[in-house]
Formats: sequence, structure tokens, C-alpha cells
Amino acid sequence: MNRPLVPENIRSLSPYPPGKPLKELERELGIGTAIKLASNENAFGPSPLAVAAMAGALAESHRYPESTVFYLRQRLARSLGVAPAQLVFGNGSNEIIELLIRTFTGPALQHEPARGVLTAATTFVVYQLVSQAHGSPFKSVAMRPDLSLDLDGIAAAVDDETALIFLCNPNNPTGSTFDKAALESFLDRIGPGPIVAIDEAYYEFLAPENRLDAIALIEGRPRTIVLRTFSKAYGLAGVRVGYGVSDPELISYLDRVRQPFNVSLIGQVGAEAALEDAAYLERVVADTRAGLAEIASRLALLGCQPYSTEANFVLFDCRRDAAPLYEGLLRQGVIVRPMKGYGLPTFLRVNVGTADENARFLSTFEAVYRGVV
Repeated sequence: MNRPLVPENIRSLSPYPPGKPLKELERELGIGTAIKLASNENAFGPSPLAVAAMAGALAESHRYPESTVFYLRQRLARSLGVAPAQLVFGNGSNEIIELLIRTFTGPALQHEPARGVLTAATTFVVYQLVSQAHGSPFKSVAMRPDLSLDLDGIAAAVDDETALIFLCNPNNPTGSTFDKAALESFLDRIGPGPIVAIDEAYYEFLAPENRLDAIALIEGRPRTIVLRTFSKAYGLAGVRVGYGVSDPELISYLDRVRQPFNVSLIGQVGAEAALEDAAYLERVVADTRAGLAEIASRLALLGCQPYSTEANFVLFDCRRDAAPLYEGLLRQGVIVRPMKGYGLPTFLRVNVGTADENARFLSTFEAVYRGVV
């Protein structure tokens, strides 16, 4: 009897939907310049200090990187006020997500229940993709009417199978947030058993008064891990550096599963240098928040409904089928993210670009929306 080539959980898996490469779109449409505002990237680029450091490290690229991410680990631990042993590094925070699912969840074992993942229904799709690929049970809870996370509903859904809970804050793709009081109430309600991963990929874009200190909760609740990345506000998406902060014991298990040399030499050097340029980060955040305000106000004037956001993107309801609007923008060389795959067929998501890119998106969207092009 022939076995299937792959198990059903792999056969039925839909891969992460990639964005269309800019050069390919330009070639297909015969246009000179396209702009990509679909992947929540930092359009302003990395700090000049990071660029210089990475350029200087290229001559050493024949060497393997530090497997323990030694120098970045020491620098980041000082910045965060944690012990170096509380940090794990990955090829972007995506790899930390995968490590968590591979390490702490999985199918049922003899005399044990399955160990599954619980999260919100409209959140970062990688939680579900990796869970399915790993064969782990996956459960999601519907959003509140304002598309924010229903922490009460998620808490109520915790059962004996729940090993790992992902809470994205600010949430991708909705941009919504929850505060410290709501998180502490949630943690009290679910108890100490499940691991709670608080995904703060967009943390630096939060207004200072809205930043909850999730890392401070780890001491009292060791099964908590905070995920962050250098891909967004620091502008290092292309070199892939993410990290997690947790109790040393939990980190030690992730390190057993983590592959050696998983963070590149160039990434380690660039991230360490980026931490030294606080002034540049502040400018990026200020320009991003200004762009968010402009985009949201202009979309509202057109009759769309932008949702409140604390990230570097705006989710908005076009109040009509968004597919023709997405295609219309694409034909004009403007790439945004359609939300039909999230069950939001009238929604689009656009990330903040440079001032010129924002102006081009807004003028092009208005023309497409009004049927001018």
C-alpha cells in the first residue's frame, strides 16, 4: 500500500501569500516606478549607522556568525534591563513563532492531550500556518465588533489542550491594541499554565503612554514571552533579526530547538548599530505617525472607514468590494494588501511610506475609487 507523499496537514496547507516583486510588476505593466505599501515595511530605511556597520562587516562574510549572538545579546540585554539568558534570537520574529510552536505544541501523545495554539481570528496568519504545518491543534476566537482582540473570549476558550496563546499587540492586520490592565486581567483569568506569547513587532510605533511593559510581567509569570523585531521600526526587514524575552528556563528550551547560526553576521552587526541611533528611530516613528494621520484623514474624507491603529499601517473599509480597487491600484503601480483572505472582502491595508509614496497612494486611490482611472 502506497503512503501519501505528505500528511494531510501539509497537503492542505496554503502557503503564506507573497507580495508581487516591484520589478516584475513594472515589467508586466510597462511602467517605470512602482511602490510597495503592502508588507508593513519601514519605507525610510535603516539607520545610517546600521548601514555603515553592515557594509563594514561584508568583508567577514566568509565567517560563520556568532551562534549565541553574543555582542547583540549583551547590548540588547542592557537596553531592556534583562539578563542575557532571557533572550532568544531568530531569523526575524517569525522564526521565534515557529520555535515556540515546534517546542511547546504538537499532536496528542500517549496518555497526554494534544498541545494546541489559541489566538484571535483576525491576526498574524503565520500563527495558523505554522501550527498546521506542525500538526498542532489550532483554535481562534472571533474579533470584537471594532476588530480588536476579544481577550475575554480568548480566555473563555482556554482548555486542557491549550499550550500556547498568541496575542499580537498592536495587532496585525487591524492595528488595535490592549492595555496593561486588560492583559493582567486576562493573565489572572487563564492562570499560570499556558504559555502566552505577546507579539510586539510594532512596539516602537506605539505612543510612549500606550506602551505596556509586558517584559515586567515575566518575573511573576515565567510562562510569558515577549516577541519583538528589528524588521519594522528599525528598517532591517531584509536582514532578518527578531528576538524573544522570557524566563531563562523557557528560553533554554527554545535554544535546544533553534538551529545554530540562525541570525546572519550582517544582521547581528546591523541590529547592534541600530540600537545606538535613538535619534534616527525617533524620526522614523514621528514621520510614520504623521503619515498615518494624513492617510486616515484623507480616506475618511473619501467615505472609507479607517480603523484606529498604533502600528505603521492603516486597515480601512472601502464600503464596497475591495478587489476591483486593489486591482486598479495595482495597474497604476501601487501595491497594497487585500484583506479578503482574512474574511474582510471590503477592506484593504496600506502601510505608511515616504511623503511622496503616501501622496501617490492617496491620489491614485482617490482616482480609482471615483472611477477616474
